[in-house]
Amino acid sequence: MKIALITDAWQPQVNGVVTTLVELVRELGQAGHEVEVIHPGLFKTRPCPGYAGIDLAVRPKRGLTDRLDAFGPEAIHIATEGPLGWAARSYCIKRGLRFTTAFHTKFPEILHAALKIPLSWGYALFRHFHKPSSGVMVPTHGVLRMLAQRGFRNLRSWTHGVDTQLFIFQPEPRPHPPLSPPTGIVARPVSLFVGRVSYEKNIEAFLRLDIPGTKVVCGVGPLESSLRERYPNVRWMGVLARPELARVYAAADVFVFPSKSETFGLVMLEAMAAGTPVAAYPVDGPLEVLGKPDGSCHGGVMDADLQQACYGALAVPRHEARLRALDFSWAHAAQLFESYLVAAQNMTACKPAGAGATSVKSTVTPLSSNQ
Repeated sequence: MKIALITDAWQPQVNGVVTTLVELVRELGQAGHEVEVIHPGLFKTRPCPGYAGIDLAVRPKRGLTDRLDAFGPEAIHIATEGPLGWAARSYCIKRGLRFTTAFHTKFPEILHAALKIPLSWGYALFRHFHKPSSGVMVPTHGVLRMLAQRGFRNLRSWTHGVDTQLFIFQPEPRPHPPLSPPTGIVARPVSLFVGRVSYEKNIEAFLRLDIPGTKVVCGVGPLESSLRERYPNVRWMGVLARPELARVYAAADVFVFPSKSETFGLVMLEAMAAGTPVAAYPVDGPLEVLGKPDGSCHGGVMDADLQQACYGALAVPRHEARLRALDFSWAHAAQLFESYLVAAQNMTACKPAGAGATSVKSTVTPLSSNQ
C-alpha cells in the first residue's frame, strides 16, 4: 500500500512524536508498504515561536500538493496539527479524499501554560481540525475519553511501543562515568528525568522534590537556562545520543515522570525496558503505561504525592519494570495503525502491497537523541 504520512514533527527534532513516527515508518516498510513522509525538512522553515528546536514549514501548500499529486497515495495520514497538517487537511478536503489523523500532544494545555490561552479555545480549534478525519488515533484510553467528552468523533485507541534491543535490561543500576563527579562517586539513589525542559513537562515538580541522592536531567528546552540557575545541584546532561541515553537509563535507580499533560510518555517505557521503575502521578500516560485493566500498577508507582511515588518506586523490582515494558511493541502499534487507515478514495480498496514493495521514500536515519 502507498501511504502518505504528513507530519510537522520529524528528525532532527527530538521528542516522543518523532520517535513514534520513525519507528512506525520502519515497521510499515518491513511489512511491505511504501511510505512517503512529508516533513518540514522538505520546505523552507522558521522556528516555532517560544519553542526552540522545533522548526515549522513556511507556506508549504504548493510543495505539499506537488508531492502528494506525484506520489498518488492509497492512504493518507496527517500526524500533526501544524502548518503541514493544515495544508494536508485542505488538500484532502478540496479533492474529496478520506484521511486519518492523530492526537499526539495536548497542545491546548501547552498554549494555556505558555500563553494563557483558554483551554476551551484550544480544544475548539483542534476539534475543528480533526472533524473531517475518518479516524483520530489516540495513544491512551484516558485521552480518548477526554476528547470524546469535548466533542471529538471517530476516535481510535492506538498504543505505542519500545525498542527492547536498544534499552537493555540491567538487573542492578550500572555505574556510568558521565553521571559521576571527579571523585568517581555519585550519591544514590539516582533519580532521572528525560524529556524536553518545557512548560508541559511540569519538570519543576521533580526538581523541587526533597529526596536524597542525585537528580539527573537529560534534555533541553525553553526553560533550561532559568532552571539551571535555580537548581545548580542537579546534573544537567543535555541531549544524548540514544545509545548513551540507554546507558543513563540503566544507571538510574528511579525514573521520575512529573508531567500531568502527556498523551502517553514513551520515556517511561524506555526506562522500564532498562529495568528502571517509574514514579508518576496517576494521570493519562502513566495510567496507560503503568496501569492494567484490573487497576493494579506494574513497573512503577503512581501517587498524587510525587515524593511518595519516588520512595515507592525504589522498592519495585527491576525485573518487574522490564516485564511491563515487554507488553508494548512497535510491531503491534504498526499493525493497529494499518488497521485504522482508510482508502483515500472511496472507490480504491486499501490493500497491503505485494512482498516486493518495500520502499520507504523518506530516508529514516537512526534516532540519535532523547525525547
